[in-house]
Amino acid sequence: MQSRVAVQLSQCLAPAFRQATVANSMTKLSSALASRHTKSVFSTHGSLRFYSDAKYKTIKVPHMADSITEGTLKAWAKQVGEQVEQDEEVASIETDKVDIPVNSPVAGVIRELLAKEEDTVTVGQDLFKIEEGAAAEGGAGKAAPKEPSKATEAPQAPAPSKPAEPSQPSKAPEPSKATAPSQPPKMSEESKQAAIPPASLGVANRSERRVKMSRMRQRIAERLKQSQTTAASLTTFNEIDMSNLMELRKTYKDEVLKAHGVKLGYMGAFVKASSHALQAVPEVNASIDGDHVVYHDFCDISVAVATPKGLVTPVLRNTERMGIVDVEQQIANLGRKARDNKITVEDMAGGTFTISNGGVFGSLYGTPIINMPQAAILGMHAIKERPVVVAGKIEARPMMYIALTYDHRIIDGREAVTFLVKLKEAIEDPRRLLLNL
Repeated sequence: MQSRVAVQLSQCLAPAFRQATVANSMTKLSSALASRHTKSVFSTHGSLRFYSDAKYKTIKVPHMADSITEGTLKAWAKQVGEQVEQDEEVASIETDKVDIPVNSPVAGVIRELLAKEEDTVTVGQDLFKIEEGAAAEGGAGKAAPKEPSKATEAPQAPAPSKPAEPSQPSKAPEPSKATAPSQPPKMSEESKQAAIPPASLGVANRSERRVKMSRMRQRIAERLKQSQTTAASLTTFNEIDMSNLMELRKTYKDEVLKAHGVKLGYMGAFVKASSHALQAVPEVNASIDGDHVVYHDFCDISVAVATPKGLVTPVLRNTERMGIVDVEQQIANLGRKARDNKITVEDMAGGTFTISNGGVFGSLYGTPIINMPQAAILGMHAIKERPVVVAGKIEARPMMYIALTYDHRIIDGREAVTFLVKLKEAIEDPRRLLLNL
């Protein structure tokens, strides 16, 4: 009797015992997962999958430059769940000098983004987590781009719209042709003007937009104002007859393009002539460091390049050792990098002298601002035909105004004018560069 009661009692308690056991097991499992820092996500099929942090790799904000400690996270190129290859760009960080791409050091799947766009991030800060060696769910990382193609395929399905051709009985728009001529006489031009409400005439748009300055633009503004405040700036001018240089370019540009794969412009000649003049007048190539004047025995010329985000000044190194074609090749390479937003901090570091060519935008005359800590900057301008006196006769010649803004603290007027005269002579007679005159 007692055994029968025990059996019945066990049968009654069995479901509750099983539920308690399952609950206890789930509690132990969840605590075990938590202790192992395991994360769970649901797949598209509804099944629970676990990803161990042991496979996760936390990517930090990379070192950007000695003078850059923070930046603004401008955009995520990848999102959570997307697959990335090794060295593929995941994010872009805007600094006050250049945009720094953040590439993934390993291949895998992005599992967590640790910062939002427009957040300020610092060097060494955790940026995102990647599951190394993992593959995206159902190849999501690769299939995503194919989705738009499906959308484009959808319009092809309107093949069944052909049967809609029977609706061509709508060829009866002939009555509409009959009504068409009746439309013009309905309202004359005067009546149309009279029908326009007076309030709609001459209403000006007075809306405003407020856009936050980029880090680069803020830095440019800061540096330009610093230059105006610090340097004793003074500008001197001269003009150059471009006839000989233009003839040289016209004669050899095709051969240069064929032999060296680069277009022969005017910038190469001006950089070479400036290097020649800088060596003749070393004060223009100097800079102030505290209570010392530093004279540079090399010519590192910064070339101002306009980009969508602002003005950047990549540096041509040791231009005193370059030929005109060498300079053109270097400028072409830097121009491509600037347009592709791939200019690096190293490309812009240093520089002993700057050339700014406002002539490409049509500027006729201007006074450039010194790029500190340099002591001078050359401004080139547009080439315009003007009447000049040549051998006692008035002739129309292609002329360019040039301007040298210099720091009067270390450069006197004599040195500044001598520099421009040396530059003018070299450009007007390029043979002087070959003879080192």
